[in-house]
Amino acid sequence: AEEKAALIHGASQLLADVLNKPFESTFVIIEEIDTDNWGWGGLPTLEFRRLRAETAS
Repeated sequence: AEEKAALIHGASQLLADVLNKPFESTFVIIEEIDTDNWGWGGLPTLEFRRLRAETAS
């Protein structure tokens, strides 16, 4: 919970600093997506990570 709070604050501060967005009217959404529900490089994420780890070894 503390990490997410820090992320929300940091993202809001970045938007305020870089884009001059009002801090009080900025909202941040953290959407956690299960690894079974996305892919990378044409592969399911877990398979992509496994192959990448094998290649790195």
